[in-house]
Amino acid sequence: MKLQEKIQAELQVSIKAKDTARTGAVRILIGEFQRQPQKVLTDDQVIAIIKKLIKSEKELLASAKQETSDFLTIMETYLPRQANRQEIADWIAANIDFSTFGSRMQAMKPIMAHFGSATDGNTVKDILQKMG
Repeated sequence: MKLQEKIQAELQVSIKAKDTARTGAVRILIGEFQRQPQKVLTDDQVIAIIKKLIKSEKELLASAKQETSDFLTIMETYLPRQANRQEIADWIAANIDFSTFGSRMQAMKPIMAHFGSATDGNTVKDILQKMG
């Protein structure tokens, strides 16, 4: 089952379970799906929408000086398992030859291509800066 279908099916489950926090979060997410030009989205497109919502929620929480919210926790459950810093650093050490790049930051593209949605660019950038 595609991620978009799974999320849409979860709306009915959360309504029946009277889980108002999850119902609200899923409705926001489905609303974002409906704003897209195409109606059937790939899992990568769905993940990109979820990441955008998570980013804006984190910005709102930071301005309100809060750490987390129900919405943030629920959105993060839809993301694939994130690679940890050690996994990323180990893969970089085993697969990236920095002598072929003008700077460490130019290695971002192959690293992000490998990890895809399992990490975010800020984490990779931070790891690369600390390696140097």
